[in-house]
Amino acid sequence: MSAEKRRAPVVLADLLTNRIAATGDEPAYRGYDGVRWRTWNWHAVGREVARARAAFAASGLRPGERVGICAYNAPEWVFCDLAALSLGLVVVPLFFNDRPENIAYCLKDADVRWLFVDRPPAAEILDCGLQGIVSFKETRGVASFRDWLAAADGQRAAPANHSADDLATIVYTSGTTGRPKGVMLTHRNILANVGALLAAIPEIAVEAHRFLSFLPLSHMLERTVGEYVAIAMGAETVFSRGITELAEDLKTASPTILVSVPKIFERTYGKMQEELKAKPRRQRLVARASALGLAVYEGRARGLERFSARLADAFVGRAVRRRLGGKLRYVFLGGAPAAPRLLGFFTGLGVRFVQGYGLTETSPVISCNHLSDRDLASVGQPLANVAVRFVNGEICVKGPSVMSGYWRLPEATAQAVDAEGYFHTGDLGRLEGGLLYLTGRAKDIIVLSNGEKVAPADVEQAILQDPVFEHALVVGEGRGALALLAVSDTANEDELRDRANDQLHAFPGYTRIRHVLRVSGPWTIENGFLTPTLKIRRQWIEERYAAAIDALYASPGGDAKGHSAR
Repeated sequence: MSAEKRRAPVVLADLLTNRIAATGDEPAYRGYDGVRWRTWNWHAVGREVARARAAFAASGLRPGERVGICAYNAPEWVFCDLAALSLGLVVVPLFFNDRPENIAYCLKDADVRWLFVDRPPAAEILDCGLQGIVSFKETRGVASFRDWLAAADGQRAAPANHSADDLATIVYTSGTTGRPKGVMLTHRNILANVGALLAAIPEIAVEAHRFLSFLPLSHMLERTVGEYVAIAMGAETVFSRGITELAEDLKTASPTILVSVPKIFERTYGKMQEELKAKPRRQRLVARASALGLAVYEGRARGLERFSARLADAFVGRAVRRRLGGKLRYVFLGGAPAAPRLLGFFTGLGVRFVQGYGLTETSPVISCNHLSDRDLASVGQPLANVAVRFVNGEICVKGPSVMSGYWRLPEATAQAVDAEGYFHTGDLGRLEGGLLYLTGRAKDIIVLSNGEKVAPADVEQAILQDPVFEHALVVGEGRGALALLAVSDTANEDELRDRANDQLHAFPGYTRIRHVLRVSGPWTIENGFLTPTLKIRRQWIEERYAAAIDALYASPGGDAKGHSAR
């Protein structure tokens, strides 16, 4: 391989160039086209990206102009992304199931010229002044990706001569409060994150791996790790057909790596516990196997315990892992803090979590667990190129992965990034023994009327370990006690309160739930209760149920009663 081909990537398109030169004949992508599974090796990916680049050039797009992608994960998503980036275009990823008015706002705010979809666009989107709309699938009234590519067949377009500091993407935040902001990330930002991640987990990077991609590529964790890191590693990626088919796709793909959010494992854990309720002996066996495996993982097991753990894994651990495809070795976990008890359960059954922490504004990873880390309560060690300091307990970070700013919002940028270049995350935490621990959100901390402070996310995580709760949101700012908004099939609020408090036995007494408001579900992305990364929209929900929450605290005997809300 020539020295030029081996050079460190300067722009994101270099990742693909280097990969083709290194392992061009190896499998790259597998996707379902509605009829069958199709495969591409890296040489074929290069040809598809070249075709898309020629089609972009024929469409008259110039470097710096914005291209939107609002579609479910598929090989075409990646081809389009890499082609646009190689021409110096700016990619604006949009969550495919977001509300049409939110998508329209982002399209107009970023002045997107061309949009790629996989379903008929809503009226709000058609009214955004787009120059063109192309669908990855056959969609009535919209040009197909196949025809868009074919129109430029026979033409060629060389990659643009652009720099590492050119804008690569504008990624809109989830917008848990107010309008979403466009985070500007350069090629240098993202590549710095890719390089630091690979340096943090070198043992994984040298192995042959297969990813199963199901988190939205509009989410920066999936895009950085599931797309760019996967290319840098030379891993094959299988694109899931959707969340409803995820269980079947896990068996079909047999991935060795998943990029996930805790909610997926919370649901899996909840389903397992429900299934095991009718089999108490089996339930005890699974719990024992997990405990033994965790003891081995943490280095606490000795002699007979280690032998017992191997037997338990043979009879129990492998069966659990078969649900996840049978070959799963690592889970890159991010997007929200995960309960240590949940991680401990699956870790004991042979699933290795590389839990990390970050934000869209940091490309996104700030810290991640190394394979030698053994504290499941931490979010790992800060990456080597990330400096961390604390201001009144708030985590502030500086490094090459920190965004260049918010799109057309200089005042918001100045508020988020201080004069020394430190980005203020809004998260509270501490650094001990080189490991970072999260302790809450600065804006979400609940201060009770007696001055006690509660991190609601920690309380909610614990409550959700009981599968009777589908969603849980804790409130109580300025009040004398905490209240719980619960989505559950169980109608008895007294029972819900008691079950919630059963999960809080290790918490201080002031964290006990005194009021329960049972609300109707489901809470979904489509109805506005969740962000695209499955986080609850806390402020929006509290405002929606403000009157009902006030009634809880005002009602006679409310300290011991719950109420339902529809």
